[in-house]
Amino acid sequence: MEYVIIGMLGAILILLLVLLIKPKEDHSSIERVSKLETEILKEFSEFTRTIHGDFENTNEKIEERLRLITEKVNERLDENFAKTNRTFTSILERLSKIDEAQKKIDNLSMDIVSLQGILTDKKTRGIFGEVNLEHIMSNVFGEHNTKIYEMQHLFPNGTIADCVLFAPEPLGTIAIDSKFPLENYQAMVNKKNSMEVRTNAEKLFKLDMKKHIDDISKKYIIPDVTSNQAILFLPAEAIFAEVNAYHTELLEYAYKKRVWITSPTTLISTLTTIQMILKNMERDKYAQVIHRELQLLDSEFSRYRERWDKLYRSIETVSKDVKDIHTTTDKITKRFNSINQVEMRSIDYEEDSFDS
Repeated sequence: MEYVIIGMLGAILILLLVLLIKPKEDHSSIERVSKLETEILKEFSEFTRTIHGDFENTNEKIEERLRLITEKVNERLDENFAKTNRTFTSILERLSKIDEAQKKIDNLSMDIVSLQGILTDKKTRGIFGEVNLEHIMSNVFGEHNTKIYEMQHLFPNGTIADCVLFAPEPLGTIAIDSKFPLENYQAMVNKKNSMEVRTNAEKLFKLDMKKHIDDISKKYIIPDVTSNQAILFLPAEAIFAEVNAYHTELLEYAYKKRVWITSPTTLISTLTTIQMILKNMERDKYAQVIHRELQLLDSEFSRYRERWDKLYRSIETVSKDVKDIHTTTDKITKRFNSINQVEMRSIDYEEDSFDS
């Protein structure tokens, strides 16, 4: 637009220069030029107003568009800021949870170190196994359920088992003893040790297991007192898995000695099975009681039926007698009525005779 205005101004200047250069006698040309100049100025004024109006409209549209763009940008910025704020808050929460988890891991590490320190002593390992065994028994059968199990049970031969399970026949009384052969097991599975050390530890581990199996078989399988089998409880799942995976000869040896090797998981499964057997036996016992009571009830009902039949026959006889008595009563009533009628007629006849 600016170039158009400049061009028009240039054209007017050229016309003025032409007027100045031409002779003054040419009045008609001057008049035409003046008219042309007037028209050009008039059109230029209108054009200027139009251009000014267009500029104002364009400026308003641009300002409106800029305002909309600014609002949109601000809206997007607010949304992004809110998302960023939420993300940052979530990150802070995650970091807080990570810190808490790290603290728990540190505490767990300290507990593991403490547990390792405890398990290095044979006596504390034995206590750990006994406590673990008692916890399993109480979870399956309930606390202090002496009808089903007993901790630290004393046998007539003077031996004390960690736990005794009073299972139903044909199992009978089963002794459960906790054993924890840890030192040689750790040396056997520690890959930092040399092959010679690990091989020697494996031999010692097998000797430990066989010794435990022999002790349980001799002490806790007592004729006419216990079942002909007993349970060796290993408190560590890792040791049980090692025996089952790589030392099946120990399982065969235990089988010959009538000793069953269990871990916490397998012991829970075994005890749960025994618990179901106990419940089924209890249910069968109650079913027998119910059957016996039903038989007694059947006998009582038979006697009731006989007595009811007798009563029914008696009621029938009484009913028949009542009917007969009712019939006799009707006959007697009719007789009395007949007699009364005869008397009344005789009285009427006497009165008639007396009047005559």
